[in-house]
Amino acid sequence: MATIVTLRSTDGEHRVEIEGERVIVDGVATPLPRRAWAVARGDTRWVFLDGQVFELEVQHRGARRRSAQQGSLAAPMPATVVRVLAAPGQAVKGGDTLIVLEAMKMELPVRAAADGVVKSVSCRVGQLVQPGVPLVEMEA
Repeated sequence: MATIVTLRSTDGEHRVEIEGERVIVDGVATPLPRRAWAVARGDTRWVFLDGQVFELEVQHRGARRRSAQQGSLAAPMPATVVRVLAAPGQAVKGGDTLIVLEAMKMELPVRAAADGVVKSVSCRVGQLVQPGVPLVEMEA
């Protein structure tokens, strides 16, 4: 029996089917990740897959959804900024690493979800940042 979940990210919702060693994302078979970790805090889960970070929120029946801030990128968990690779006015491609964070002795890249221009950067190297606080503002 397959496990089916819906993941929401900055680029929309994705249907994920997991059956044994098979993973199908939006109807396309996907290789299993080489490295994966998960961290939970309350109803929030952070999943780290091959250098990418995905934030998931447990949805309770009847509860209202939290709205994501569009155009901004935030830390997925409490972390320390170790590198700032973006600057205001810089054009970036989807997938480009803009900030590198460190949490639990792991480096966590914060990547652009889509092509755009960096509007502002609200963090500096060495700063401790909290989840959900915007670090980079983007515009299309």
